[in-house]
Amino acid sequence: MPIKSYKAINWNEVSDMIDKATWEKLTEQFWLDTRIPVSNDLDDWRELDTDHQWTVGHVFGGLTLLDTLQSQAGLTALKEDVQTPHETAVLNNIQFMESVHAKSYSTIFSTLNTPDEIKEIFDWSDSEEFLQNKAVKIGNIYLDESVDPLKKKIANVFLETFLFYSGFYTPLYYLGHNKLNNVAEIIKLILRDESVHGTYIGYKFQVGLKQRSEKQQQDLVDWLYNFLYELYDNEEKYTHLLYDQIGWTDDVLTFIRYNANKALMNLGQDPLFPDTSSDVNPVVMNGISTTTSNHDFFSQVGNGYRLGAVEAMSDSDYHVKDPNAGKSKNDKE
Repeated sequence: MPIKSYKAINWNEVSDMIDKATWEKLTEQFWLDTRIPVSNDLDDWRELDTDHQWTVGHVFGGLTLLDTLQSQAGLTALKEDVQTPHETAVLNNIQFMESVHAKSYSTIFSTLNTPDEIKEIFDWSDSEEFLQNKAVKIGNIYLDESVDPLKKKIANVFLETFLFYSGFYTPLYYLGHNKLNNVAEIIKLILRDESVHGTYIGYKFQVGLKQRSEKQQQDLVDWLYNFLYELYDNEEKYTHLLYDQIGWTDDVLTFIRYNANKALMNLGQDPLFPDTSSDVNPVVMNGISTTTSNHDFFSQVGNGYRLGAVEAMSDSDYHVKDPNAGKSKNDKE
């Protein structure tokens, strides 16, 4: 049915200030992969043996596939359930940056790998069983119009804050050993984005959950944990495939469980696994902190990015406060 009129977005009247704050943060930290001198890592790359090179290449192949899923089906699905025009604008920004993330891996490939190696990596990512399992599980939720929109938000947060991290471990490990520093800088910029994406979508999930009946809320939380168990079972197998040959599997699984708990916190739920930051390889935890990089949290255009100190998030940051708290009835209207 054709529309009779269209309403302009007014950023001077924002009903949810989290939309405005997220938009400002995302635009302030805008970046592009072409500004990072990946070629400076070629000496480090040549020092790696073939097993470690294989792991690096296929880790990034998997991340490319998942970022492609997010930039295409993921954000398109979330935009079907927006509550404000400002939320649509934020999701548009996130969708674009997911495309930047996916492209960034090709920048790494074109620098470090031969054309034949690149073809093999993409053939592998398009067919590998456990990688495809998680992409299909998430993608089917995005594409099924009958699925509860809140389940789509859960799937998105699990991908952003949990499933990506089996791949992020590798460049953070090398960064902690002062290798592949420019490759790691791209990953840290991606991590910085994903942190905002996961927190924002998790917040929107929590707002939506509060609008449901008590029974509906419990059903969604039960589904959430069951889905996480299902994803983790597959992720264990994927991690063994990537890391057994270089002996990193147990450390990576600890890192994954730690980030699964972070995803649950984004969604306002209790952690599931006993793993904490103190259990994660300290070299990787040091690398994941933006305070150790050469960039500034708010990226600046120039020859590179400069990183300054950033306050770490606490557990309380993952829980939603009612944006209307303290307002009178007239203010809310």
